[in-house]
Amino acid sequence: MSEPPAAPQSELLAPEGEPRPLGPTPSQSRFQVDLVSEAAGASEGKAENPGAGGEEAKGRFRVVNFADPSGSGSGASPEGGPAEGLQNGDTVMSESSLHSSTGGQHHYHYDTHTNTYYLRTFGHNTIDAVPKIDFYRQTAAPLGEKLVRPTLSELHDELDKEPFEDGFPNGDELTPAEEAAAKEAAEPKGVVKFGWIKGVLVRCMLNIWGVMLFIRMTWIVGQAGIALACVIIGMATVVTTITGLSTSAIATNGFVRGGGAYYLISRSLGPEFGGSIGLIFAFANAVAVAMYVVGFAETVVDLLQGVDAVMTDEINDIRIIGTITIILLLGISVAGMEWEAKAQIFLLVVLITAIFNYFIGSFIPVKSKEPQGFFRYDGDLMWENMGPDFRDETFFSVFAIFFPAATGILAGANISGDLADPQMAIPKGTLLAILITGIVYMGVAISTGSCIVRDATGNVNDTLTGDFLKNCTGVACKFGYNFSSCKISPEEPCSYGLHNDMQVMSVVSGFSPIISAGIFSATLSSALASLVSAPKVFQALCKDNIYPYIGVFAKGYGKNNEPLRGYFLTFGIALGFILIAELNTIAPIISNFFLASYALINYSVFHASLANSPGWRPSFRYYNMWVALAGAVLCCVVMFVINWAAALLTNVIVMGLYIYVCHKKPDVNWGSSTQALTYQQALSHTLHLSAVEDHVKNFRPQCLVMTGYPNSRPALLDLVHSFTKNVGLMICGHVRMGYRKPNFRDLAADQSRYQRWLMRNETKAFYTPVFAEDLRQGSQYLLQAAGLGRLRPNTLVLGFKNDWRDGDMMNVETYINMIHDAFDFQYGAVILRLKEGLDVSHIQGQDELLSSQEKSGAKDVIVSMDTSKDSDCDSSKLSSKTTSLQNSPAAQKGKKSPTVPLNSSDQQLLEASQQFQQKQGKGTVDVWWLFDDGGLTLLIPYLLTNKKRWKDCKIRVFIGGKINRIDHDRRAMATLLSKFRIDFSDINVLGDINTKPKKEHVAAFEEMVEPYRLKEDNMELEAAERLKNSEPWRITDNELELYRAKTNRQIRLNELLKEHSATANLIVM
Repeated sequence: MSEPPAAPQSELLAPEGEPRPLGPTPSQSRFQVDLVSEAAGASEGKAENPGAGGEEAKGRFRVVNFADPSGSGSGASPEGGPAEGLQNGDTVMSESSLHSSTGGQHHYHYDTHTNTYYLRTFGHNTIDAVPKIDFYRQTAAPLGEKLVRPTLSELHDELDKEPFEDGFPNGDELTPAEEAAAKEAAEPKGVVKFGWIKGVLVRCMLNIWGVMLFIRMTWIVGQAGIALACVIIGMATVVTTITGLSTSAIATNGFVRGGGAYYLISRSLGPEFGGSIGLIFAFANAVAVAMYVVGFAETVVDLLQGVDAVMTDEINDIRIIGTITIILLLGISVAGMEWEAKAQIFLLVVLITAIFNYFIGSFIPVKSKEPQGFFRYDGDLMWENMGPDFRDETFFSVFAIFFPAATGILAGANISGDLADPQMAIPKGTLLAILITGIVYMGVAISTGSCIVRDATGNVNDTLTGDFLKNCTGVACKFGYNFSSCKISPEEPCSYGLHNDMQVMSVVSGFSPIISAGIFSATLSSALASLVSAPKVFQALCKDNIYPYIGVFAKGYGKNNEPLRGYFLTFGIALGFILIAELNTIAPIISNFFLASYALINYSVFHASLANSPGWRPSFRYYNMWVALAGAVLCCVVMFVINWAAALLTNVIVMGLYIYVCHKKPDVNWGSSTQALTYQQALSHTLHLSAVEDHVKNFRPQCLVMTGYPNSRPALLDLVHSFTKNVGLMICGHVRMGYRKPNFRDLAADQSRYQRWLMRNETKAFYTPVFAEDLRQGSQYLLQAAGLGRLRPNTLVLGFKNDWRDGDMMNVETYINMIHDAFDFQYGAVILRLKEGLDVSHIQGQDELLSSQEKSGAKDVIVSMDTSKDSDCDSSKLSSKTTSLQNSPAAQKGKKSPTVPLNSSDQQLLEASQQFQQKQGKGTVDVWWLFDDGGLTLLIPYLLTNKKRWKDCKIRVFIGGKINRIDHDRRAMATLLSKFRIDFSDINVLGDINTKPKKEHVAAFEEMVEPYRLKEDNMELEAAERLKNSEPWRITDNELELYRAKTNRQIRLNELLKEHSATANLIVM
């Protein structure tokens, strides 16, 4: 809707020196607005208006006056007082967003829900909100509270107010520089946030460059050769690169909080996958600490043994050194992320120095190192080492040994909560780390293969002489050495060379102690990264409350919200595994845990792309759903290649945790791709179903149940749910009537609230309320519009109108017309009648009452009551005082109202209302199949008796017949039922169904209908016609006589029902 042009400025400003009148002038329409002079407040101060706070309480929005351009302030108020804090065309902000005059500091944020005038943007006062990120935050957003934009009704209501009242705005819109300063001021002082280099790149490089680089890379080249070693590195890099791309895609699709891999997976695939992988990922990181510390301790013990400085024995030395090491690492971690980051930088410098030390040494041939197999770079040597030489190994076993070296790519993502900008840092740091480390690994493989032979004795006397020259084999002969003696002698195997010496890089390096320092750096940095990652991931998992009894670890301490309890838990787990000191069986399981995480991250990207959700739009574009799927499959393949038993164990653990979380159904909503894909599949299947014609074999009752509020008629809800659960559609229809303007906002809130109530009560149904002028109109709306495609109701279910004799007969006519409307719309009709009635809505708190009765069996219960009892047929009545809030399940517990003892009739009503929630004992379901109604009368009992609660009940069938053909009719019905494949316990043929009813029953019927007869014989014809037109439900003498035979049959049927089915659990007719 466009606004009319504003009046000229001269018309809108009061004459100088005169007070400006309140409210619009006669020439102004309610849609006209004031033009704003940008210079209006240029010379004015920004002092607060002391009276503004009091005026604000008058209405939902503050109303703004505007100063005249002259700045005289003459039009500021009716009193003509001095103008304080003049509006200068800026956004009005709440008082909480200002710095007070006393110097107190307040938090800056736009209170756009209370004050929504945007003047600088449009040049006039509009209360519509301009686009702002605060409207799109999650409710539990960490960067500030979610603001709510004004609703359309609020905007309409605001137009009805007087546009000019006392009071001035007391704030200004912030400039971009001021916004940045305000955001900085909002952050707690001293919080450490890392950039992409220190936060992600350094951590990932340290974790990927593990101890494998120095003590296993040369052995891999010796076994697989240069070519296959490069293939192994390439395969591992492909897996990690694909995972890195997937991680980048997820990390740039919205805000990333702390929790690393767990946060990425859980927010993409949902709590089921996220919860299962989060637990094992945190555990894997905790055990990885032990792995790296034991690797460090083993190296130290080897050095101590070299100088004969063993403390006790090898195993206990590892335990002692490992325990001391992890205590020191814990101290660094607990000291804070800043100290931990400084330690990581120092360790990276040492590690890079060690790598350069190796490469520099490889270009400096030393004569004394040649007996140990190190020569200069040589083409023949490179060619000899190009092919594989597997000894007790295979390609895949060598790959399995190398791959754990590549599993550090999530080290940066795991501290996502401590990154200044995770969306930028995670992609850039992770991918660059994979590239750099991949190049270094490849460079080391080619370098070692080009200057070191596979076998060497280390003996300086193994030089060639003339006699042995012709028997020498291998490229070492070219350099004057013959190492063939140890190759062919099993008693004296070679001790040096690529195959035999794990410390050969120390031999090659320029200064070997630096390589030892590099090994220490690699192990300690990986241990430190894992020691930080595990508590952070576990803290995020605990905060989401997916598993019980672990919430105590969610608490954070200090300015950085450090998970100190998580640190000590990780310390305990790692220390336990350090004391074992034998991790050869644990290591493959940890690698599999990491790979399972990588597989799910890749699958998350594929799943999100497949779901085609509009919310999936990562700013990182260099990903592909099929490449991500291939990455997920590759991760699973690598899991089984490394250790198939560990892979099976990992899958069993993940599936067990997944099933547990699915069963628990955590109450979280993260907008996962699982939800998006479920929607897409439901939509496509519904459309596909709509293209298929109905078939009698696929018929199922799909019920529109007129329950009103779902907890108002529990017996009706429970019975219908018994035969529709997992079989057909069930919609709880509710017609809300009223002459006032319908509150659609309340209607939507009620729909959400009662749908949750149905889900909590494990009732598979939909709640559908409508507003209408009367019950029949509302039911027509529901009959026509409820459902979607083939998922539409075909059966209307009503409660019997027990109070039909007491109320307004127009309501009875409405009730009867609803049934006729159902037939007109090709619906079946089912009416449930209980002697006690169905509607319990006048007893407030019936949910709690029922549960307390089940536990205690108490009879004398005090409950709140509303004495204006609704009838059982109406979905909602004007006479009812029970509002939607009073009836809501959420409001029942906290409602305090006068209490009265529950009378006997209401006690019986409550007991009857829960009878279908209980298991039905051995009894019968009596089916009076007197007329061929299409089979619904038989189908409902069949579906009921298939359910657990009703399985002990037998079906008895009653049919009409003649005395002389009872056996024949019974056999014919038995044949028909056998063709329908419906089990029955008995068939009763009613030969006396056409017998005249007893006189006392006929008299009782005539007495019942007496008040509703027209009695036209006792009045004039015109008066009778007028009465019949005004009250069409009146029964004429002619109608009574015309339907006499039918009436007698119904009375007789009532007699037979009482005679045969008085003890039945349920009668269907």
